[in-house]
Amino acid sequence: MLTPEEIERYARHLVLREVGGPGQNKLKNARILVIGAGGLGSPALLYLAAAGVGTIGIIDDDKVTLSNLQRQIAHATPDIGAFKAKSAASEVQRINPLVVVEPLIDRITASNALALISRFDLVVDGSDNFETRYLVSDACYFAKKPLVTAALGMMDGSLTTIRAHEKSADGTPNPTYRCLFPDAPPPGTVPACAEAGILGALPGIVGSMMAFEAIREIVGFGTGLVGRLLMIDARDMRFETLNYRWDENNPLSGKNPTIKDLSGHT
Repeated sequence: MLTPEEIERYARHLVLREVGGPGQNKLKNARILVIGAGGLGSPALLYLAAAGVGTIGIIDDDKVTLSNLQRQIAHATPDIGAFKAKSAASEVQRINPLVVVEPLIDRITASNALALISRFDLVVDGSDNFETRYLVSDACYFAKKPLVTAALGMMDGSLTTIRAHEKSADGTPNPTYRCLFPDAPPPGTVPACAEAGILGALPGIVGSMMAFEAIREIVGFGTGLVGRLLMIDARDMRFETLNYRWDENNPLSGKNPTIKDLSGHT
């Protein structure tokens, strides 16, 4: 049940047909893990907090630097030198003290991923490298948890939802991250943010959409991004959607899977 304070705080949700009281209670009872408190994670976790998600876990072992502040809006100038997980947790509490926040000053690895992810209902992956994205998506598959994952370029981004542990309406398995990206690009072919640059508002756009998709997954309305990759060209403000399907040859959930656990990850 919602308290009088919660009814007032979430009033604009409660009058929405798609959310209402039942949906807000689902958010209140939800546990969401946000991986990375940087450019994508910052807006995602702040909007999840504002929306009334009951428990938000934040895992990040990095510290705030001055160059982060151009885009990582969960942090401010006084936070320079602080751990991002702690800084972001403080901002979550400032926005919504009703939210339980769990800051984890750590890096997600093959040894801790399953135990960590299993404690949450849904994962929002705002990491900035393919190694972590493959690890997180594989771990979500084994833990049977939905995943909202995104990536950024200089002025472009992409977003999708993975529910690879479930089947689609026609009975075929839902696609995995490996169905969408069978192989990571060769090292050095995708320049890091520090080298290529990034327009600061772009992570805000994509991170906010990650929060919206996570909320939609928890409440259960509309048509989500399972099997669809949303591609954003911010330079020309164009949005396109690419449909993708389960690949029977993918090594995780294909007909002859070769990935049986997370031992292949570091």
